[in-house]
Amino acid sequence: MSELAPCPVCRSPYTYQLESLLVCPECGHEWNLSEVSADDEAFMVKDSNGNTLRNGDTVVTIKNLPVKGTSQTIKAGTKVKNIRLVDSDHNIDCRIEGFGVMALKSEFVKKA
Repeated sequence: MSELAPCPVCRSPYTYQLESLLVCPECGHEWNLSEVSADDEAFMVKDSNGNTLRNGDTVVTIKNLPVKGTSQTIKAGTKVKNIRLVDSDHNIDCRIEGFGVMALKSEFVKKA
């Protein structure tokens, strides 16, 4: 089974092919694979060591990170599984056990 490109709009990995188009079941976006821009392929996120991160990777925090709105911190060495990359200031969306859904900066994690 060949791996299809993730959705260029929402980055969902659950795309499927419908005739000559690729379709995202999460946001409903349809596109032709040849229409994916070079800018989309140029989007790259690197961890604190310079390793390229991809959707679904597992990362480890390298320092204690304060959580806004609480007095708790995410401890250094916390493993975060199944990350999702987004194009923003906090470029990693993830779920951390005990904290819930979080956005992290890639400069504070390393690839596991």
